[in-house]
Amino acid sequence: MFLIALLIAFIAGMAMAVQGSLNTGLSKIVGLLEATFIVHIIGAAALVILLFLFRLGQGNLSKVPQAPWYLYLGGLISVVIIYAVVASISRVGVASATTAIIVGQVGTAILIDHLGLFGLERIPFSWLKAVGVILLAIGTKFMLMR
Repeated sequence: MFLIALLIAFIAGMAMAVQGSLNTGLSKIVGLLEATFIVHIIGAAALVILLFLFRLGQGNLSKVPQAPWYLYLGGLISVVIIYAVVASISRVGVASATTAIIVGQVGTAILIDHLGLFGLERIPFSWLKAVGVILLAIGTKFMLMR
């Protein structure tokens, strides 16, 4: 199951690079904030179809009021993510923007893991992870070289 989860994460990374490129193309035609809006409308429509027409959801929407308020910030953060991805790709290119995104994700993920934030399992920081971050930073430097 661990390898399947990693494969799914890898596919998500591939999808993010493609999505960022598509959204950047759309933003060049309709505008940055407008593209962000359109992407969210299309995503919401797709979810309505999947949840209510095809009944693919496995959860329970009646439990929405039970979740802590801060867990709903993901919706706002997704607007920031799409806007920032599109803004950065159009200025520095897909590879450089994605590299910076990954560094930001890993750094933040390490902090979230170490502190066990948002009700997630606490996974302490280690020297081995520090070496991984250093190697990631070195790889980032190589990726950003022209």
